[in-house]
Amino acid sequence: MDGIESYWLWLIAGLALGALELVVPGVYLIWLALAALATALIAFVSDPPTALQVISFVSLSLVFVFSAKRFLRDRPIISSDPLLNNRTGRLVGETALVTVAIESGSGRVKVGDSEWIARGTDIAAGQRVRITGSTGSELLVEPLTLLADEGTAPPA
Repeated sequence: MDGIESYWLWLIAGLALGALELVVPGVYLIWLALAALATALIAFVSDPPTALQVISFVSLSLVFVFSAKRFLRDRPIISSDPLLNNRTGRLVGETALVTVAIESGSGRVKVGDSEWIARGTDIAAGQRVRITGSTGSELLVEPLTLLADEGTAPPA
């Protein structure tokens, strides 16, 4: 490429990879973008041959990727809402209404405006249950025991 300095190409490649990181899911292109930008800096400062620039880019890419992987393994990102994408996990502790009797361990419950397959002990339709967990998209339920059902009076 006559008349174009190689560091400009590495700079453009780094910026393009950085822009793609914003569009493509995952956290991989940013490390390649940083390697391309570092190679642009090396090419600007010392102007090595093209083969050495490619070797530098590949080496820096590997160093950045494995360093980031190790860094993130040792210091995981802690979410403020770990159940954000776990819909059944968010339902644990909620109460539900049995719509199809739970017989032989399986039935249906209504939570909010949705119906779910439920697993638990035999419970008649119309009874309230507490959600204790989930397996896949099935809710694990147990009978809801109210204070009045236990024969104890609520505190005054």
